[in-house]
Amino acid sequence: MVFSSTIFLFMFLPIFLISYFLAKKTKTKNIILVLFSLIFYAWGEPYYIFIMILSIIINYYLTILMDKKKSKAILILLIIINIGLLFSFKYVNFFINNINYLLNLHIRNINLALPIGISFYTFQTLSYVIDVYKRKVNAQKNIIKLACYISAFPQLIAGPIVRYIDIEKELNQRNTTKEDFSDGIRRFIIGLSKKVLIANNVAFICDALFLNGIENTGFIGIVIASIAYTLQIYYDFSGYSDMAIGLGRICGFKYMENFNYPYISKNITDFWRRWHISLSSFFKDYVYIPLGGSKTTKFKHIRNILIVWILTGMWHGAEWNFIIWGLYYGILLLIEKYLIKEKIKNSYIYHILTLIIITIGWLIFRETNFNELITSFKALFGVYGFGSISSLYYIGILSSRYILAFVLGIIFSRNIINDKFKNSFIFDLILIILLLICIIYIVVGSYNPFIYYRF
Repeated sequence: MVFSSTIFLFMFLPIFLISYFLAKKTKTKNIILVLFSLIFYAWGEPYYIFIMILSIIINYYLTILMDKKKSKAILILLIIINIGLLFSFKYVNFFINNINYLLNLHIRNINLALPIGISFYTFQTLSYVIDVYKRKVNAQKNIIKLACYISAFPQLIAGPIVRYIDIEKELNQRNTTKEDFSDGIRRFIIGLSKKVLIANNVAFICDALFLNGIENTGFIGIVIASIAYTLQIYYDFSGYSDMAIGLGRICGFKYMENFNYPYISKNITDFWRRWHISLSSFFKDYVYIPLGGSKTTKFKHIRNILIVWILTGMWHGAEWNFIIWGLYYGILLLIEKYLIKEKIKNSYIYHILTLIIITIGWLIFRETNFNELITSFKALFGVYGFGSISSLYYIGILSSRYILAFVLGIIFSRNIINDKFKNSFIFDLILIILLLICIIYIVVGSYNPFIYYRF
């Protein structure tokens, strides 16, 4: 079940909201949220719901025991269990395939489908366990509250990665004010519009170009496809984050921001302060700083950055292109840190270069097939010629709706709407119109992929 579907918008969400707001006590609200979250997750993966429930139970009891005994051994056991669960579903076949290739073996793959959102809720669980061990929070004695934290459907599937420490008080006591409800509705509509009206339409442009064969559309084809994917992944993921933050706000939770107009970044360092903020901050606090961060020798600092970015790449997927993508950014950040002066990093020319670097990075990120990746880079360097407008017309991407989505995607990647206008009646009227247009698109069954569901 996805947020941009008729089943969610017209059945699941209304029933949930009615049930949720009929409940007066936070305890009852938590129970309702857990029940609906389990239904939401089981809708697409009924068997894997038992894995989540088992994970909640194990982390609940072992974390209490760890806290009571102040046991580092139990902390290590919990980390192994949680990472082991993620590894078993997400990475085991990757390692089997590479071992087979290196040693000329024939070990069979394990036939396990990847549970949706496992990377997100595993990291949330880890943040809870580690923070309890570090005495930043108390171990949760109520299993429903912990289940509410781990399984809450707004951010369960694709984030943001919510830390227990940030919503601990709200699990115990929360109320939704009129302002919370209205702001949550606005944020949800903004996210839905990003997803349905921009991400889905530019996704069609990107996918059509790649499916047609980049070698057939040449340089102009790969440039348009790369920019389209750069827009798609931003509006897809930030749109989901907006919807999750909006739904959280409606339920009385204040989730952290996950995006802050990343394509206005002056440099690569700035980009990673603005893109997927919850993931960046997780790796900073739970990997980078414990390794020593920047307050160590130059060699160890370089080591720490490379470790973090290899892990960041691997977190996104069990393919070599993700690891290369992570190293790509790790090396770029090191170059910025040690070789490029501050004046250059803050220049307009470097901003343009940053956008080009980011777009090339997304090309690496998208292509899990190395032959297709090489083909894309050949097209980028003009091996297949410049291409033609007629070839773009032939594959159907020059429709006015796709061109409009492409242009609006570029325009709204910058913060062009001021806060005063966002609080006006006209803005609310625009949101109502956008919601109606989104519903029309959803009802007629428009192209509706979700990039981050595979993570």
